[in-house]
Amino acid sequence: MTEILVRGAYHVAPLDGAGTRLEGVDLLLAEGRIQAIGRDLEASHPPRGPREVVDASRCVVLPGLINTHHHLFQTLQRAIPPVQNAKLFDWLLGLYPIWRSLTPEAVYWSTLLGGAELLLTGCTTTSDHHYLFPRDAPVELLDAQFEAAARLGIRIHVTRGSMSLGKSAGGLPPDDVVQDEAAILTDCERVLDRWHDPAPFAMRRVALAPCAPFNVSLELMRATIQLARRRGVRAHTHLGETEDENRYCIERYGKRPLQLMEEIEWLGPDVWYAHGVRFNPDEMDVLARTGTGIAHCPTSNMRLASGIAPIPEMLRRGVPIGLGVDGSASNDSSNMLAEVRQALLLARVGFGPDAMTAEDALRLATAGGAALLGRAAELGSLAVGRAADLVLVDVSGIDRAGALEDPLAAVVFTGIGQRVHTSIVDGEIVVRDGRLVRVDEAEIARNAQAISTAMLRRAGYAPRFAPPPWLA
Repeated sequence: MTEILVRGAYHVAPLDGAGTRLEGVDLLLAEGRIQAIGRDLEASHPPRGPREVVDASRCVVLPGLINTHHHLFQTLQRAIPPVQNAKLFDWLLGLYPIWRSLTPEAVYWSTLLGGAELLLTGCTTTSDHHYLFPRDAPVELLDAQFEAAARLGIRIHVTRGSMSLGKSAGGLPPDDVVQDEAAILTDCERVLDRWHDPAPFAMRRVALAPCAPFNVSLELMRATIQLARRRGVRAHTHLGETEDENRYCIERYGKRPLQLMEEIEWLGPDVWYAHGVRFNPDEMDVLARTGTGIAHCPTSNMRLASGIAPIPEMLRRGVPIGLGVDGSASNDSSNMLAEVRQALLLARVGFGPDAMTAEDALRLATAGGAALLGRAAELGSLAVGRAADLVLVDVSGIDRAGALEDPLAAVVFTGIGQRVHTSIVDGEIVVRDGRLVRVDEAEIARNAQAISTAMLRRAGYAPRFAPPPWLA
């Protein structure tokens, strides 16, 4: 592999928990690891083979950001008019008819689309929660996702999601987008066998992720956590997102959502939930005591008016917290740097101007995310021996002028666009000068929009405007 020398960085924030900042240093990357950090590494570490030099003299260097919750297939249905102003349950009911035509091709191009946005905005590792498997679709939807991630060069944790409780059985989704529970568990085993790589520094991992209490039976939840623990993988689901969810669980089961999770042993350091907006203080203590994590999704929570998650209070109590962009039909983008800023601002709206600092917000998206995904020893900070996953943000332009008394804060507070200068994953440059290296952006946009339009037409949505001329 080609070595990379990130030379003469203007400002380096290792995000090591100690507030360390470095100036004018080099970072040497080789064999997928950070080999050295220091001054004048060209002299002290001569090349052992091909070496690419990256000028970082105008850049803030950060660990690669980590996205702990997404639904990449939803990038194909962003800002859809009928659900632009809907809350979660109504939003889902409006989208299920569109998603019933999901195909491997749609999953492939939506993964390229969302993954490209993530890489361009500083995210080098993403989790994805794919839970929708239409009855008429081939079983290999997740295979298409892994193939797209490998083409992009992004590190990915795909969670094999599931929905088994259709409308006829008291669930929310239509029956033709849920699966038989035996078939779900069989395919979980298949995906684990085919795609999960437990090795340190792996580029792909698998977790198991029933969707939510309103579309999955408790029997499937229990069987899934048992399978995950037998196979040594992590488990994920939505929980505590809305008051509608609370009401559903109380009316159907007589318990709040977290009480249900306790009953079926869905707590522990190998479990993380998406959202956690509606947990009360006693429930936060349960999360902290058990080491159960939360993927905080501030933009989605605002978009769907789900509420303000009490993240500062959870952190104070010791709950593990990461950051997620959530599905791009409820965000409506995969902009990881923007999500960091939103986390900071939403915390301050809810809990005061000192509720979260810029470094706090970035640590949610780095070390916090690494911990949720079980990668705390490999990802999330810059140090010798860690994964060579890092991003460079050029702060020399007009959008950061006046903000460089604190370059790290400048990355979070300012910017009229969040494209990073360089993204490096596993020691390979995948974004150079703000452009994707491995894939063509125009091709992704063209194919993704064409598939999106076709899905909408199949669902009976009449076009309001003429198709874009570049799709002709």
